[in-house]
Amino acid sequence: MEQLTPTRVKLNVEIPFEELSSEFDRAYATLAQQIRIPGFRPGKAPAKLIEARVGRDTVLAQVVNDALPAKYGEAIEQADVKAIGQPDIELGELVDGEPVTFTAEVDVRPEIALPDFSALAVTVDALKSDEEAVTEQLDGLRERFGTLKAVDRGAVNGDHVTLDLEANVDGKPVPDATTEGLSHEVGSGQLIDGLDEAVVGLKAGEQAEFTTKLVAGEFADSDAAVTVKVSAVKERELPALDDDFAQLASEFDTIDELRDSARTRVEQSKKMEQANAIRDKILDELVAKVDFPLPASIVDAEVEGQLEEVLHSIGHDEAMLERLLEAQGTTRDEFETNARENAERGVRIQLLLDAIADQEKTEVSQEELTQQIIFAAQRYGMAPQEFVNQLQQAGQIGAVYADARRNKALSSIVSQVTVTDDQGATVDTTEFFGPAEDAATQDAATQDAGAEDSGSAAE
Repeated sequence: MEQLTPTRVKLNVEIPFEELSSEFDRAYATLAQQIRIPGFRPGKAPAKLIEARVGRDTVLAQVVNDALPAKYGEAIEQADVKAIGQPDIELGELVDGEPVTFTAEVDVRPEIALPDFSALAVTVDALKSDEEAVTEQLDGLRERFGTLKAVDRGAVNGDHVTLDLEANVDGKPVPDATTEGLSHEVGSGQLIDGLDEAVVGLKAGEQAEFTTKLVAGEFADSDAAVTVKVSAVKERELPALDDDFAQLASEFDTIDELRDSARTRVEQSKKMEQANAIRDKILDELVAKVDFPLPASIVDAEVEGQLEEVLHSIGHDEAMLERLLEAQGTTRDEFETNARENAERGVRIQLLLDAIADQEKTEVSQEELTQQIIFAAQRYGMAPQEFVNQLQQAGQIGAVYADARRNKALSSIVSQVTVTDDQGATVDTTEFFGPAEDAATQDAATQDAGAEDSGSAAE
């Protein structure tokens, strides 16, 4: 093994030819499925005929290709290399009967000197009563049970209107922006720019005209003249906050019980936000205090992945990307610089958490992995088995395991860190992270906080 850089090594590997003898039968079986020899069914031709047909060199190349992944894995294990990412492999000259040689360059985990976690200290916002959030929860429930009532007045934000739209560009109709009987909530901003402003104040039967820039279709980026006609204006009537409403909308008999339940949910949400803040602050402290070199190719791959994800979402339309960046007040260079900064932080966090998991001897049980998969499936709105099938097809089960291990490792050290709120009070972290000896019992929802930041680049 040669140490090329602190994060990259080169393995020079030699395989005795006799170690490949067991691979020849597999190679013949593979080639037998690929070629047709008269008189033999597919896959049934004898080895000598196959070799005579394709040549000994082709058989040998098949043998080496089949054996290479396992031999590379053996070399990594023998050299005690903590490899990350895919290796760059260069095969030596193949000579029948002679040892097979190859080189493999691969990124490795850098040496990371972890700090004394008990010397870390973070401060988070104190938990405060939020009656406004309680009111918002109750109002949201009232919205669900509200009814729409026609009104004889101009539309205001929050009203539901029925619209007819007609648009044209330079006198040419725009079919995609022309419709009748469209339902819309005024002020929601869900349709085209300028619509809400034009509708406000209009009564049923009235219309207005405005100009907007189209963002898609044949006339994308063109200014369109739009005529909007309101055929109905309705306001939502909300039920009163009383015992009758509590019985209608919940399992509670009184509005006080319903309000207390909403308050409990708000408090729990605030505690979870605080738990996520604790995780983020500890990660920030670790990133600031622990310096180590990053594997360049891993960072490069993550940057390319971010760019490819954006381009894929817009059909690989480079011109559209430039327009989107311009609309956001940024440039391609600034976008790529920001992507690299995010990639470097993500890879650094992954490597830190992997080092913590190694030091703390963190293991993830089958039950914990299942919980992680179920939680992730819920986030994507998928059935767990469907999500598992997609993970298996993409070869990402290992990535889910790695994320679960990192999250568990971070949770396991929280109890060692001094955590106070901005009022100077010590924060009890056991509710979400558990005591030091039982960090695995943390709420699964808090595990996802670190995963969003750390990503999966350094698998």
